[in-house]
Amino acid sequence: MSLIEDLNWRHAVKAYDPNKKVSEKDLHTILEAARLAPTSSGLQPFRIIVVENQELKEKMVPGALNPEVMRDSSHVLVFAAWDSYSNEKIDKVYDHHTDVRALPRGRFGSYTDKIKEIYGAQTPEQHFAHTARQTYIALGIALAQAAELKIDSTPAEGFSNEVVDEVLGLKALGLKSVSLLYLGYRDETHDWLSSMKKVRIPMDEFIIKK
Repeated sequence: MSLIEDLNWRHAVKAYDPNKKVSEKDLHTILEAARLAPTSSGLQPFRIIVVENQELKEKMVPGALNPEVMRDSSHVLVFAAWDSYSNEKIDKVYDHHTDVRALPRGRFGSYTDKIKEIYGAQTPEQHFAHTARQTYIALGIALAQAAELKIDSTPAEGFSNEVVDEVLGLKALGLKSVSLLYLGYRDETHDWLSSMKKVRIPMDEFIIKK
């Protein structure tokens, strides 16, 4: 199937079958697609926390807009962004870049000095606003990859960031949750949206040509 067909197939599932689990192979493929997503300056300023443990999911349920979706999904992917930029974080990423490419460390020093100057003039709040936006690129790619594998998904911002951050100990990792991606297989009986026609704004209204 083409990507367009895959995207027409998928919808934000409203009820999952708790007895059907996503295989490790398929989960790895979705995570790899997200890992390969482009990010500003190639910094990848976020991490994905994979929650499969049912006890942890139950602890995250309070504050969830769709608690049953969280509870019954096979996996919950938590997209969590750096709470701030730092020179050390930037250097670590670019040291990795040069090492992988067999280049001398510091090869991109003029560029990293520039972005360190830019971020150094900003507040931690501005940093997080920027790192959080990067996560949505990976989220979109993960959604598309899941659709290609015919794995159901539900992107979500309707949850308590404070609860998720506390349960997963994200503060100690210098991370803050941004969004969730529920994965699994739809419960056709209770997923009220699955039988409905997909609705989007018409192309001639959605696209504005100049």
